[in-house]
Amino acid sequence: MSDATPGPSRLAQLREMSVVVADTGDYEAIERLKPVDCTTNPTLVRKALDLPIYADLVERELERAKDIGGEPGHVARQVVDRLTIGVGRKLAGLVPGRVSTEVDADLAHDTEATVAKARQFIDMYQDAGVPRDRVLIKIAATVEGIRAAKELQREDIDCNLTLIFNRTQAIACAEAGVFLISPFVGRILDWHVARGEVPATIDDDPGVRFVRDVYTEFKRRGSPTVVMGASFRSTAQIEALAGCDRLTISPELLQALDAEHGELPRKLSPGKADGGPTPPVDAEGFARDLAADPMATEKLRDGIAAFARDLEGLRQTIAQRLQAAR
Repeated sequence: MSDATPGPSRLAQLREMSVVVADTGDYEAIERLKPVDCTTNPTLVRKALDLPIYADLVERELERAKDIGGEPGHVARQVVDRLTIGVGRKLAGLVPGRVSTEVDADLAHDTEATVAKARQFIDMYQDAGVPRDRVLIKIAATVEGIRAAKELQREDIDCNLTLIFNRTQAIACAEAGVFLISPFVGRILDWHVARGEVPATIDDDPGVRFVRDVYTEFKRRGSPTVVMGASFRSTAQIEALAGCDRLTISPELLQALDAEHGELPRKLSPGKADGGPTPPVDAEGFARDLAADPMATEKLRDGIAAFARDLEGLRQTIAQRLQAAR
């Protein structure tokens, strides 16, 4: 039997090439896996309602709700916002980097309302002792969302543009000066597999190919916008993007990578920017290119709808708890 000590895990090697982000708001998982950044959203806040680590926060905010005036739906929305920031504040104490916090998905096509909600969240975080440079405001990459992000970035409010499925979407975000984009690797693959288009190798995976293309184009342009691969279905997809600026990974896949050994080769490197001229993306071109891409159109629409359902579900849960506490 060999007594040889295995080399560093693939997760350890990945951390040398890419910033590793936890695609979760699970307090214990973040504490254990020690990512640089993490995220919170309505689904995660809803789960937090039943976790002992958040019990004091939930009890406090439900009690404070008695001082909020207005109809029950308004009160529930206020409590949800406070819980969102409360969970984010707790997570900020675990990571050295950022906490991504999702703006209401039902505002995805309203630029002014998205900007207002983002400012509100930043103010709430600052009141809770979390400075704006520890927060990323997560916004769906609709044309209205990108406009909102452009305005917010001018105010030094960094944004994470999510639900990226299309090259024009990604480029429009870079041109708007957003801090970070999240192209969704797994959901792109899902769409193709559902139509019988199963890739022969990981290099043929359409989600992997998309992120590689966006990364290469951003580096060619010299764009500072961070590319963060997201929505992974396997460690193979993650390993195929080793070297991407950031990778946001579920706890399950982080643990799998931590258990794997053997050399992890770098797949993406910045290269040299050539700064060649490229025509800017305007609203007409954005709409045209998205309409010509059924996968991106469907996945963006369905992603926004799913996020909105999660938010409404959280609001209803809070409303029920408030009603029961009367």
